[in-house]
Amino acid sequence: MILEERDYRIKAGYLGDFLEKYETLGLPVQREHLGDPHAFFTSEIGELNHVVSMWRYADLTDRSAKRSLMLSDPRWPGYLASIKGLIDVQNIRILTPVSFSPLK
Repeated sequence: MILEERDYRIKAGYLGDFLEKYETLGLPVQREHLGDPHAFFTSEIGELNHVVSMWRYADLTDRSAKRSLMLSDPRWPGYLASIKGLIDVQNIRILTPVSFSPLK
């Protein structure tokens, strides 16, 4: 099992806009191809305007196959166009559990 952590810093003043567009246009496509997110957060203390999502996959091959289907979905470019200019910085990390992790 791996977790993909996706951390987006949204431009100041646009967090609500981003979340609305994501929930209505992006998330339905992702759920169809990736399943439900493992977690979804926004930041309140420290560096603000962050949206962090976590997605669970069996392995990198599973991730690649699912994301390939999602990226080829005809609805995905429309979602990307709707959020153009809202994301300031994007970071993605693949996390693997250690032997004593409660998540396996």
